[in-house]
Amino acid sequence: MKFKNRLLLFSLIVLISIPSLKSQSLSRRSSWEAKISSPKAGLPGAKIVEVNSNSPLAKAGFLPNDIIIEVGDVLIKDEEVWSDVSYGLRADKPTKVKALRNADTVIAMVQFNPVEKEKHGGLDTFYEEITSTYGITQRTIITKPRKNGKQPAIVLIGGLSCSSIETYPGRKGNWVQTIKDLVEKSGMVVMRIEKPGVGDSEGDCGQSDFITDLEGYRAAIKSLKAKPYVDTSKIVVYGSSMGSALAPLLANEFELAGVISDGTFFKTWYEHMLEIERRILQFNGNTESQIVEKMNKYYIPLYYGMLIQKKTYQEVVNEYPALAEYNYHSAAHMYGRPVQYYQQLQDIDLAGQWEKVKVPVRILRGTHDWIMSSFDNKMIIEVLERNGHQDHLLHEYPGLDHWNTIHENPKNSFEGKEGKWDEGTINIIIGWAQEMVGL
Repeated sequence: MKFKNRLLLFSLIVLISIPSLKSQSLSRRSSWEAKISSPKAGLPGAKIVEVNSNSPLAKAGFLPNDIIIEVGDVLIKDEEVWSDVSYGLRADKPTKVKALRNADTVIAMVQFNPVEKEKHGGLDTFYEEITSTYGITQRTIITKPRKNGKQPAIVLIGGLSCSSIETYPGRKGNWVQTIKDLVEKSGMVVMRIEKPGVGDSEGDCGQSDFITDLEGYRAAIKSLKAKPYVDTSKIVVYGSSMGSALAPLLANEFELAGVISDGTFFKTWYEHMLEIERRILQFNGNTESQIVEKMNKYYIPLYYGMLIQKKTYQEVVNEYPALAEYNYHSAAHMYGRPVQYYQQLQDIDLAGQWEKVKVPVRILRGTHDWIMSSFDNKMIIEVLERNGHQDHLLHEYPGLDHWNTIHENPKNSFEGKEGKWDEGTINIIIGWAQEMVGL
C-alpha cells in the first residue's frame, strides 16, 4: 500500500512538472521608440533621426544621427534586413545594438519595452496563439463581448502585406480604424491572425509563402470553432484584399455562415498583374500604342517567366536584360513577399471556390480601387448566378480606394495623395455580418 501511495505521489509530481501543452510560448513584440531612417541608396545602416528621451534606446546611450549598423549581430545591409530586424524586436531578452557615431563605434545591450496590448471597453481581449502544420506558432487576438452564452463570430483574414492586424495604442491609419470599428461595433466575437513573422508570431513574413499563410488561417479557424463561447453555426469570414479571395475557400472548407469580401479579385495572379501594369502605364501618361508595346515586350515576358515558368525576377531579367528597366521589384520578392508566394497563388484555384459557395455572399468594392478591377467583381456575381446562388450582393462604394480611403479619382490614390476616412464602409460590413448571423 505504501508503495502504491508513493507511486501515485511520484506520478502527480511528474504530471505537475510537465509544461502544459497549451502553454504560451510567444514573447511580446517591441518597438524602437524612435524615428529611424532605413538604409538608403544601397548603403548599409539605419540612421536615428529622433529618439524618445525615456526610451531604452536613449537610456543605453544612443543619440540622433547615430547610424545603427548591427542588431543582434545581424548586419543592417539593406531596407529588407532592417524591416526583418525591426519586426523581430522582442521584450523578453536584451538585444545587442551596434552603431556608428562619426568614426567611433557605440555598442550596448538594450532591453526593449513590450508594446502595450490593446484594450476595448465592454470587451474581453485575449492574446492567444496557434501552431500551424508547418510548426510555426502565430499570435491570434480574440475580442469577445462580455455576455454569457454562445455568440456569433467574425474571423478576419487580412491582405498579403506584412502589416500587423493589431490596434495597439498609438497606432493609426484607416485600416487600423477599420479593425477597431469591426471589433468595437459588431457586437460579435472577432478573431484576427498575425502572419508568420508579424507582431508576436514566429517566422519571417518576408520569406513566408502563400501555403504557409493559408495553413495558419486554417489552424486559427479550427481554434475558434473549439471555443466554448462561440456559436459554430454562426461564424462569418471577412476577407480584405488577398484575404477576400481566400474567404470563399475557407467558408467552403469550414462550413462557415457567410462570406464578406472587401477589395477582391477573381482571375489568376498572372492576369491580375498584367491588368495592374496596364493601369500603371496609363497613370504614367503612356499612349495606348506605347502601352501595347511595353506590355508585349516587357510585362508579359516578365510575369510569364515568374508565374508560369516559376523563375525568380532576377532569373527572368538575366535572360532578358531589357526587362531590368521596367522591373520595379527586387530580385526574389514582390510587395515584400517571396516570389514563391505568388507562384503558389498562381496554381491555386481560388476562382473555382466561388462556384461552390452556398452561404450568403457580400462583396464591397471601391469605385477608385485601381488594384482590383470592377470586372473581376462582376464576374464573381455572374458565376454565383450561373450556379443558382440565391443570396449575394455587390456594393460599389463611391470614391473608395483599395486602402479604405476616399479619393477624388484613382490616380490620386496611385500617387499616394492624402484621402479621407469614411466610416460608412465598415458600417456596411458590420451590417452584413450581423444580418448573416441574425443579430
